[in-house]
Amino acid sequence: MTRFLPDVFRNPTVRVSMLAIFAFGFAGAATSPYQAVIAIRELGLSNGLYSALIFAAAAVNVTVSILLGNLADRLGEFRRLMLSVAVFGIFGYGAVYVFPAQATFVLSALLFLPIYNALNSLLFANVRATTNGMPRGDVATVNSGVRAMISLSWVLVPGFVGILLSRSTSMLPAYLFASLACLVCLCLIAAFLPRQSGTDNAATHHLSYLAALAEVISPRVFVRVIAVALISSTLHVNGAILPLIVTGPAHGTVGDIGILVGIVALLEVVFIVVWGRAQRIMSHVTALAIGTIIYVVYLLLLGFASAPWHVYALTLISGVGAAALISIPITYLQDLIAERPGLGSALISVNIFVSAGLSALLFAIGTGVSGYSGTAIIGAAAGLCGLFLLLFFDGDKRR
Repeated sequence: MTRFLPDVFRNPTVRVSMLAIFAFGFAGAATSPYQAVIAIRELGLSNGLYSALIFAAAAVNVTVSILLGNLADRLGEFRRLMLSVAVFGIFGYGAVYVFPAQATFVLSALLFLPIYNALNSLLFANVRATTNGMPRGDVATVNSGVRAMISLSWVLVPGFVGILLSRSTSMLPAYLFASLACLVCLCLIAAFLPRQSGTDNAATHHLSYLAALAEVISPRVFVRVIAVALISSTLHVNGAILPLIVTGPAHGTVGDIGILVGIVALLEVVFIVVWGRAQRIMSHVTALAIGTIIYVVYLLLLGFASAPWHVYALTLISGVGAAALISIPITYLQDLIAERPGLGSALISVNIFVSAGLSALLFAIGTGVSGYSGTAIIGAAAGLCGLFLLLFFDGDKRR
């Protein structure tokens, strides 16, 4: 273990991928907190159109991720595809800044940025192809380290952008920052990512795009994706209800929300690495089960929060559990189609899409039959259902 971290940094593919994933995370962290404000208040989109646009963009991203993942497996290399999709990010974010209009925003959100966001799964697929010869624990540690870079970007970037634009009348420059981050990502991949021949890494049996989709939705794979998505939905539920509980039942302020999110994001960076090391001594399923239980306990306690200090006291539990839920599923999902790194890594995007849809349903049910505190408890119950499914299918295996 003491030798491993230096080995990671000496591996050029892993090192460049970590820097590239930070730049990728920078673009999202610079714009996501302000996206709704820009779309609805500055550009005049209706609430209904914005909601439909976000859902459609997520569906496009899932489709593109599967198609590009399968194409990458057939080619046996990821570099050219990553360079191509990075260009979509440069133009997608840049167009909104240079030509701020509803049509530009819709085109960017529905076409350019969903294609660019497929870079996330391609980067993880490239790392997975590089680490195929490593022991299982090393693969998990590398994935955890790469994923930690996204969390690190969310620790640093939203506050940085907020400070820069605090006196600005528009938040549109956030899209300029994101476009520049995409350019940095493109340069990192083009200049420093080692070239791949492709012949040795290409999948032995080529799948058509319909066959690739069929493999993703096959019962063996999809039931496990649903199990992980139920677990991951707890993160989305928390993202929706935390601000409402803080400013409602907990009697906190808007300022508390930003501080709490920052604290948890910082803890995630630390504990993602810890969970990566933990997977050297336990299976992915066992580690994910422990992380799920921790996060379920957090959500249950959040449902009973009635003062600001209650929520602050829960940040440690939240950070430990969230770190497990955002890092461990990456390796688990990749292992479901281990022989095809591109298609296996596309399951990351599928999980994000399905878990977001489930969380929206849970939020609607929870707020319909109870309050925000009750929604936290319902979200925790969904996480337990996902855990039971996971243990039912894979609880007796050392993956």
